[in-house]
Amino acid sequence: MKAKATIALLFVILSQFFHAQIDDKFYQPKKELQPIDLTYENISIPVDKDTITAIFLKPNMAKPKGTILFFHGAGGNVSTYVFMIKPLVESGFQVAMVDFRGYGKSTGTPTHMNVAADGQKFFDLISQRKDVKNTKLIIYGASLGSQISAHLAKNNKDKISGLVIDGGMSSFADIAAVFAPQFKDALAKMLASVYSAKEDIKSTEGLPKLFIYSKNDKTVPFSQGEEIYKNAPEPKQFFEFTQDHLLVAKEKPQEMAKAIEALLK
Repeated sequence: MKAKATIALLFVILSQFFHAQIDDKFYQPKKELQPIDLTYENISIPVDKDTITAIFLKPNMAKPKGTILFFHGAGGNVSTYVFMIKPLVESGFQVAMVDFRGYGKSTGTPTHMNVAADGQKFFDLISQRKDVKNTKLIIYGASLGSQISAHLAKNNKDKISGLVIDGGMSSFADIAAVFAPQFKDALAKMLASVYSAKEDIKSTEGLPKLFIYSKNDKTVPFSQGEEIYKNAPEPKQFFEFTQDHLLVAKEKPQEMAKAIEALLK
């Protein structure tokens, strides 16, 4: 009887764990914005009963090199990741950064499905702006943002000029399994219907891609970056640095900016 009770309790805990991991445990939004030391424009986009917000940053030049749509990681909000795009703005790119539901000034709660829908809506709105229409578009996904970025690249590959995956996990299930390896197979089944970078990347043939990873990443295993890269069709480039998760802009800002600019050529 004791063994049966233990199994039953484990089943309840596991079921709750799965339910949480499907959505809310992946997202850790923060509402408070840090100071942003760059000039930017605020953007608001109505979605269902909520509003998602974004910031648009422009370089100090009449004609930007291109437009980057930046999708940030699981924690914080757009202001947390400005350090990553600052070298890109300074090198001549204009950058739009979005906060999905629950992040920063955006209302609502993020889920895998509404992030996918809102991401496409954000893409459509930004790409139709007058100051964006005649520029080349690059999608940039950082950490958890790699999932929606690869998904958008797959569905809009004829409308963009490049994709950047920076410290991205191979899938929601794979990163969850890193923290709960004993549930790896069950997690894979529970999250099988959710979009994943390692699968969506297979449908980006002909699209230039840049993968940025560090072997010293303490958040996302280097092997997950290798798996996405292996699945990606040409053309593609692997850019390696040595610092921790998402710190390429601290270690190699100019080299990073040049590698991203090379996508346009």
